[in-house]
Parts: sequence; C-alpha cells; structure tokens
Amino acid sequence: MAQILAPSAQWQMRMTKSSTDASPLTSKMWSSVVLKQNKRLAVKSSAKFRVFALQSDNGTVNRMEQLLNLDVTPYTDKIIAEYIWIGGTGIDMRSKSRTISKPVKDASELPKWNYDGSSTGQAPGEDSEVILYPQAIFKDPFRGGNNILVICDAYTPAGEPIPTNKRHKAAQIFSDPKVASQVPWFGIEQEYTLLQPNVNWPLGWPVGGYPRPQGPYYCGAGAEKSFGRDISDAHYKACLYAGINISGTNGEVMPGQWEFQVGPSVGIEGGDHIWCARYLLERITEQAGVVLSLDPKPIEGDWNGAGCHTNYSTLSMREEGGFEVIKKAILNLSLRHKEHISAYGEGNERRLTGKHETASIDQFSWGVANRGCSIRVGRDTEKEGKGYLEDRRPASNMDPYVVTALLAETTILWEPTLEAEALAAQKISLKV
Repeated sequence: MAQILAPSAQWQMRMTKSSTDASPLTSKMWSSVVLKQNKRLAVKSSAKFRVFALQSDNGTVNRMEQLLNLDVTPYTDKIIAEYIWIGGTGIDMRSKSRTISKPVKDASELPKWNYDGSSTGQAPGEDSEVILYPQAIFKDPFRGGNNILVICDAYTPAGEPIPTNKRHKAAQIFSDPKVASQVPWFGIEQEYTLLQPNVNWPLGWPVGGYPRPQGPYYCGAGAEKSFGRDISDAHYKACLYAGINISGTNGEVMPGQWEFQVGPSVGIEGGDHIWCARYLLERITEQAGVVLSLDPKPIEGDWNGAGCHTNYSTLSMREEGGFEVIKKAILNLSLRHKEHISAYGEGNERRLTGKHETASIDQFSWGVANRGCSIRVGRDTEKEGKGYLEDRRPASNMDPYVVTALLAETTILWEPTLEAEALAAQKISLKV
C-alpha cells in the first residue's frame, strides 16, 4: 500500500468547513487510502471529515469507500463483534471478527471463541487451540451502528488461564472483599510515540536528524511544534464514542510524542479501558500510515522517555485523614520496589535514569510535587490531608492489569513485618 505523506508528515484528515453535523463518531469518518499507478487522488466530503478516495481517469469513484461506510442496520439485526486479545509478547494486540445474531448489552451474552495460539506465540502447533472469554464490550467507532469491540482474555481448553493472561489474576485481586471495599480508583496516563513508517524515526523529525531541543513541544501548538495532532484528536473522539473513560490528551515533551489519560476507573475497569484505547490507537495509526511505539525510551540521549504514570487512591485515602493512609501505602511500596519494577514494563531501565523527570530505577523515593521521584504526591493532597498518589515508575509498555492489581495488592492486602516497616520508614523519612 502506498502512503500519503504531507511535508509535515502528519495525517491529512481535516474537518470540512461546511460541516455542521455534531453527531457522534461513525464509521463514515474512517477510510483506508490506497494509491495505484495511473490513479489520481480525489477528495470526497463526508458529513464530518474529508475522506481520501480513489478516482480513476474517467471520474468513477472507488466503490470500496461506499461499502466501508454502508449502514446495514435497516436490513438485519445481526452485528459484527471484533474479539480483541493480547498476543504472545504481552504487548501486541490481536483481533478477529464474527457475526452475532442480535445486539448485546453485556459481555456475558457473547459466546466464547477460539484462535490458533501457535500463530501468536501462545501455544504449540500440536495443541494450538486457545479459548477466548469475552470480558468487556465497547461500541465500535470504525463500523458504527450496533457493532462492538470485545475485550477478551485467553484460556486453555481445560479452562486454565494461559501465561500471558494477566487479567485473570487481576480480577481475582479486585474481587477480594478487602480490596473491593476500598473501591480502588486508577487514573492512567498513557504516553506513546508516533513514528514515520519504514525509518522508525519520530513523526515530524528530519529523517536521520534531530529537531530543536525540548522545550517548545509540551502542549505546544504550531506546525513546527506539534506533530500528529490529528491522530490524537481522532483517537480522543473514538474513545468517547466507544465508551472508554478517557479524561484528556496532550502533546508531550519530546516532539512526536503524545499522551492520553483514562480514569478515574474502578478496579479491573482501568485495565480493560487502557487496552481498548490502545487497540483504537493501533487501528487509527494503521489507517494514517504511521507507526505506534510504546517503547519507554524510543530515542536515546537528551530526550524524554515514555511512561504510563498511574494515579491511585483507595476509599480510605480519599476520606478525612487519608494522607496518613497514603504514607502507609508509600511505605509498603518502598518495601516491594524491586517486585514492582520487575513488573512495570520491558526496557524501563533505559528510561528510569534519574533524568528527564524520572527517578533512578535502583532507588525508591517519594516527594510532594516532585516529578523526579518514584512516587509523587500532589500539593492539593498534602494541603487537604487526603487524595491520591502517583506512581511514576511504570513504562509506556506496561500491562495495566499487572500494574493496577499490584498496586492494590501491595497497599491493601500485603502487610510487612513491623521491623521492616520501621526501618523503611526511617530510610524514606516517613512517620507512620
């Protein structure tokens, strides 16, 4: 497939000037771009976005666009369900479609399905069947209508979770009565980097070269400072349409890098929503001809890495006197620093260097309003005596099921010895 690259290397999807349609995101807003020899590019206006379409020399518009935008709702009760799961690397996402006889409102109404695990690195060829259990559903912004996206986890035919199924253990932790009674909230800040195809170099950067130093790019505007805004905006609307609890977006410190935030989400919902949001971003960058990277340090040198800061609170932290509960949680986190770091993403040692708004990977630290610490507490939390903490250690490629469950386990279920607690409190200057 050939690609359309504007001089700025940004995705060329723009709102039409004449559009007054304020309807939710529909499948008509999405398109694939295919260029062939002896074809010229034409622009066809839809209700909300301009859509690139093929046009032959005799002026005949490519019919594929009409089929992609076709609304089948008036003709059938059947819907398309896109089953989504996590592949063998623990970070790659896979999906396939199936027809469901009628619209559904809950994942429990959907049938289990299976896939070839030998092709995803999750099963041997002689016993390759892996079973998908539907767990959460979202509206499909690509197909529109009653069509859905289905977040699944994976099991053996005997019903055992496969090794890459991290959701299963997380669900057990969040269903523990002690954890459930604390109503754990998560706000997850997912950073990501957009790369030019084929060269794997950040969007907007001169190939093989570097832009101006960091400074003007964070939350910046302008052709020389913001690269990939259309992708970020399209993703924002797709998440809202799907029902993902997205709370915001912004351009990041390194040019070509962006962030979106999901939450506050309760328990297992945080992981489900982040994974679905990642899937939408993969699909949108696929359509844009841009590569999505969750590498925690995509460019070496004096450039910020990419993290997935996780904001966390329990009911006790949010109530009066909650700051003391937060300090006790920080104490527990300090004692299990190595366990958390080992579960917080691959390649994180390249990011957690003590520079570029990170703490050293080898040392646990905490502070108020300090972005160079492992755990940051906000000024408002300190002032009000209650609130939340921010774990700044997770990498951009972390598994949200693992991170959220581990935070709940360490701060609610796990109890250190009194001796270890006293030594840790003295070491990190906490009086609990």
